[in-house]
Amino acid sequence: MQLSTQGDRMPFTSPRSSPTAILGDDLITVVKLLHLVRQHAPRQHPQVDPMAYPLLFNLVAAPKRVSALAEAIHSDVSTVSRQVSTLVDLGFIDRGPDPDDRRAQALTLTDEGRTLLLAIRDDRDRWMQGLLADWDPDDVAQFSTHLRHFAKDLENSLTTLTSRTTS
Repeated sequence: MQLSTQGDRMPFTSPRSSPTAILGDDLITVVKLLHLVRQHAPRQHPQVDPMAYPLLFNLVAAPKRVSALAEAIHSDVSTVSRQVSTLVDLGFIDRGPDPDDRRAQALTLTDEGRTLLLAIRDDRDRWMQGLLADWDPDDVAQFSTHLRHFAKDLENSLTTLTSRTTS
């Protein structure tokens, strides 16, 4: 499937467009293409929805409660809870007592979960290497640096928006 663009830009881009307007157009194109790639990418496990992958990635460093996991991936607790239940049933996540509050439960990645996570990351790395095969390694590193900076600023803006809407 091909997205409708004229050359390298969205059809309504004009010479008077600001750099941020052009960036916004380009980001919309990239988000749509990544969504399409995600829909057609093979799954590492037939019963694990790729939308649940961020849960696994966020449990690598330390156990988390469902509420902290939902906050980390910017999702609602009920959705994360359903995804966690599936991952627990499949043996990729364990529930146990929260070391800070024994009344609560903390989620940890199992060995099977770590194996799945490594397979997901290895597949993504192979795909990215193929996609960026003609890129200079310094350009890849620089793009990654800019992308992390953008993600940090985007996350900070979400925090600001959330605090404004709850005040």
